[in-house]
Amino acid sequence: MKKLILMVAAIATITLTSCNEKASAKIDEANLTAAAERESVVGDFPVMTFAESEFDFGTVDEGTVVEHEYKFTNTGNAPLIVVSAKGSCGCTVPTWSKEPLAPGEEGSMLVKFNTNGKPNNQTKTVTIKANTESGTESIRIKGFVTPKAKAASPNA
Repeated sequence: MKKLILMVAAIATITLTSCNEKASAKIDEANLTAAAERESVVGDFPVMTFAESEFDFGTVDEGTVVEHEYKFTNTGNAPLIVVSAKGSCGCTVPTWSKEPLAPGEEGSMLVKFNTNGKPNNQTKTVTIKANTESGTESIRIKGFVTPKAKAASPNA
């Protein structure tokens, strides 16, 4: 029993004295400066600012292909890179320049919407993956598609 108490006391003493080192004594000043510089650079993101984020194409006949060019500016502090852009369905196709945009530069994204088979109210979203702070941006195209007239049935 005495051996057990002696062993527990020895382990407790070793544990308490080993944690007595000061952590601040281990910090290297050069590493601290490098970390501060790295943190300040990490906060510099591009910002994709659109002139308009939604376009209403109004009323069109089914089968029409409508398109709209969305203009945007990089209002951030780092080059903007659009990695991908995808419509919410296959009828909505975006195209854009693959070149990085420096801060202050303007770019555009052309969105085409094929109304074939899409009668009535339509709202489609284009999701943009870019190196912005959030990582994704979105724009919308909407309007009303007048359905095609149905052919009269010969049995009527």
